[in-house]
Parts: sequence; structure tokens; C-alpha cells
Amino acid sequence: MVNPPRPHLPLRPLWLCRACAAPRPCATARLTLLREYAHDRVALLVYLGGLLHDAAGQLHTLNPHDAPEPAQLFDRFLGWAIPRRRT
Repeated sequence: MVNPPRPHLPLRPLWLCRACAAPRPCATARLTLLREYAHDRVALLVYLGGLLHDAAGQLHTLNPHDAPEPAQLFDRFLGWAIPRRRT
């Protein structure tokens, strides 16, 4: 019997992907979220902002002297989901 694929969900408070161990949200999770929120980008950004808030606090609590910088967390959680303007 073949096991179904594991969902790419966060392992908190480490904020690694439970399926592939990449920093969460991993590439697969990003594609899944873009598909789930295809018709409501604002809702996706609000959701990701909440995850960013949770991750910042939890990662700082785990290691206050070596937590990711705010810009790194922004890029990781929100930067990839913001539509780019075409010039």
C-alpha cells in the first residue's frame, strides 16, 4: 500500500515544512496557497501576515540572539506573494 503524500504544513515553533523540512512556507506550500487563494490575493496576504506574526514571535523565543531578521521573514512569508508590477 502506498502512503498518501504528506501535506506541506509548518512544524511549529521551528517553522520548517513537515513534509520536506524546508523553511516554511516551502515551494510546494507556496504553490498550494496560490492555487487556494487564486481569486482572493488580499485574503492570502492577510493569512500570510498572521503566519509571519506567529513565526516572528516563536522563532525569537527559540533563539533570541539568532532569530531571522525582519526583512528575511518578510521575504519568506509575504514577499513572494505580492504581485509584481509590470513596467
